[in-house]
Amino acid sequence: MTAASSLDRRALLRGAGVLGLGAAGATGIAVAGRPAGAAPTAERKGSVPAPRVYGTAEWGARPPAGEIEVLDRVPRYIVVHHTAEPGNSEDHSLTHAMRVCRSIQRFHMDTRGWIDSGQQFTNSRGGHVLEGRHRSLEVVHDGGRHVVGANVGGRNSEVVGIENEGLYVTVDVPPALWDSLVALIAWIATRYGRPVESIMGHRDFNSTECPGEVLYGRLDELRRAVAKAMGQRGPFELPLKWPLLRPNDAGPRVRAAQHLLRARGFSDVPTDGVFGPATRRAVARLADAHGVLPHSCTATLRASADERGYLGSDIWPLLTATTARPGENADVGAAVETLRRAGGRLESPGGLLVRRDWQRLLSG
Repeated sequence: MTAASSLDRRALLRGAGVLGLGAAGATGIAVAGRPAGAAPTAERKGSVPAPRVYGTAEWGARPPAGEIEVLDRVPRYIVVHHTAEPGNSEDHSLTHAMRVCRSIQRFHMDTRGWIDSGQQFTNSRGGHVLEGRHRSLEVVHDGGRHVVGANVGGRNSEVVGIENEGLYVTVDVPPALWDSLVALIAWIATRYGRPVESIMGHRDFNSTECPGEVLYGRLDELRRAVAKAMGQRGPFELPLKWPLLRPNDAGPRVRAAQHLLRARGFSDVPTDGVFGPATRRAVARLADAHGVLPHSCTATLRASADERGYLGSDIWPLLTATTARPGENADVGAAVETLRRAGGRLESPGGLLVRRDWQRLLSG
């Protein structure tokens, strides 16, 4: 999960496509064929049974240290996280799952200084679903309100966050976790009338590894599975995404980012296509200049994870927010040509590039 209302936590999108249903967009995230901000189509079709969710009292949660904020509106997004720690335990028991919840709450309250667990729900490797922040279960049952958590930087009034126990950078989730995640999201989406395109990963909002490369890579599959559980059929329009670039990454996207950093005044950045120390420093300086706080990917104690200088969904809009056309700035032009040669699409060459243009270019 990630952050408090202003301070985020978590550490550790690839092109637009068509998957299925209505539309999803909403603040700051465009959908293929639809401008960012366009209203999604939300249907409450049929009924999805509520999964067994163990409440805060059942797993022995501490009382919150402050008042739980509840908004009189539904959230826009359902966001998938991974806990990173305590790693990929082979203990799939309910007792272990409850212990994980207590550990997360202790870390969030005693180390992060938050009033309670940051996530609304926790999903264990054994497929046990537990309430995270107090009142989350009650309020989702209500269907018309939203408990504000602390798991996505700058967007907590809009998101329901689900912490999935484990670290999914290189390994897949257990079948039990996958099945319980599908059932939980289908129920939340039905209660809130949200389309499957509203299912996102943490890195769709912040520059973080979360929910891990493997789990993030299965989000389209997750949307399809949730749609099936909800009795919906496609096609579904997938959100246009920003890629995540990390230190030691290499290739045309990195080279394009380096040209764009130079266009923003970071003249010491090379254009060698390698995400080295100079590129990372420039990204961190750009983030600092715009008040974008760094993240660390962990729900518990993996405090050594350092994602400062990662280039993701909250940095690309700053980097591409240029009023220069490709023909008016050599570095902007070089960035565009680098991405086009790599297979990126540009529908109106020569014009002023907007968010969707850059996302399509970067999807190549």
